[in-house]
Amino acid sequence: MYSVALFGQRVIQRFSYFSSFSRFLCNQQSNTDSTGNGFGRIEDYLNESWKSMNSNNNMKDNVDFFGVNGFYEGHSQQNFSSRHNFIEKVRNEASMILEILQQDGPGFDAKAALENSHITVSSLLVREVLLGILKIINYANKNRCAKLGYKFFVWSGQQENYRHTANSYHLIMKIFAESDEFKAMWRLVDEMIEKGYPTTARTFNLLICTCGEAGLARKVVERFIKSKTFNYRPFRHSFNAILHSLLGVNQYRLIEWVYQQMLVEGHIPDILTYNILLCSKYRLGKLDQFHRLLDEMGRNGFSPDLYTFNILLHVLGKGDKPLAAVNLLNHMKEVGYEPSILHFTTLIDGLSRAGYVVAGELDKAQELFTDMIVNGQLPNVFTYNSMIRGLCMAEKFDEACMMVKEMELRGCNPNFMVYSTLVSYLKNAGKLSKAHEVIRHMVDKGQYIHLVPKFKRYRRC
Repeated sequence: MYSVALFGQRVIQRFSYFSSFSRFLCNQQSNTDSTGNGFGRIEDYLNESWKSMNSNNNMKDNVDFFGVNGFYEGHSQQNFSSRHNFIEKVRNEASMILEILQQDGPGFDAKAALENSHITVSSLLVREVLLGILKIINYANKNRCAKLGYKFFVWSGQQENYRHTANSYHLIMKIFAESDEFKAMWRLVDEMIEKGYPTTARTFNLLICTCGEAGLARKVVERFIKSKTFNYRPFRHSFNAILHSLLGVNQYRLIEWVYQQMLVEGHIPDILTYNILLCSKYRLGKLDQFHRLLDEMGRNGFSPDLYTFNILLHVLGKGDKPLAAVNLLNHMKEVGYEPSILHFTTLIDGLSRAGYVVAGELDKAQELFTDMIVNGQLPNVFTYNSMIRGLCMAEKFDEACMMVKEMELRGCNPNFMVYSTLVSYLKNAGKLSKAHEVIRHMVDKGQYIHLVPKFKRYRRC
């Protein structure tokens, strides 16, 4: 197995035979509100690639909400008013239906009451009702919500001049998912196939996210690979759709299996396939295969994109040759790729977790941090959290506390992760009074008050 150190020396050389970089990704940004560790954000960043490719297809689930064939289309004030009135009318009717459904039970026939309501069923109405049920599901009422949701789904599907959309099926599947009704979800998929509905990436995602937790992930994947109706257009033979969904639920070994099936069927991987595989190989600790994938990418003529660079920065930043990560960041600039906030953050995060700053390289981390600001890339909450952790590891607690205040001055509100990092290091260093001061500041800011009991244990230490 290659070491990460050796990889750091080889990776720059390997880029020499990659072709020109994909420029259109330069403006992509990651979700800066999510929490999690450094590599988790790399996986989140890959989601941006997915979203940019399937955004147009997601819109197909939302068509015909305003009537047949766009009756309310247009930009005049009259049409706008008509749409607004229609939507308000539908929402009121949805509220009425939800009230009827909640009364269902001995002595009250909800189906008969729905028939007597004389409400006209539309895609928007079905969506509003199912979303309303989805919002109220909890552990105590999940079985009842599943039954009521399905009762309405069946009733609405029987009405004249209305036919369920794929979005309707996905919503009732989501209700079943929240209610742990796995068999019912499968029956809906069978029904979709029988009635000619396309089983899309969203269908698969709902199943894999639910059934994967129940240990049925392999069954879901096998079924969709064999399905002739699973055809998600932006991706070659839909394998990337499956791989991406598996990445979201941390099914790394299953990703390897699906990739082998993809090759057996003669399908050629693309850059998204390789990025997903690189993530999974790293997560599984298979660095030798990680390196071979990079070689394979080059031989097949694929250039690293921003997502590939982000993965490499993380791997190098956590290795024993962190300067290679800094060199890679500089290499990006040399070949015309301007690093984004995410790349700086990933590098700083990986370096600090590897003990880089403790090893006397804190100045370099701070230099990278300053470069972000000079280049007009304001640090996000993750960047600050990485720097604060590094300062704490170097026992520069006053500077770490000052950085929290700097965040606020720059309009970047500290989240729970920032406070937790700072308080944990202060507590472990025996600086309890300083830790309590940070907690009081957090409460004074009116944030995370519901989490204060979590911190009270520090007072007893």
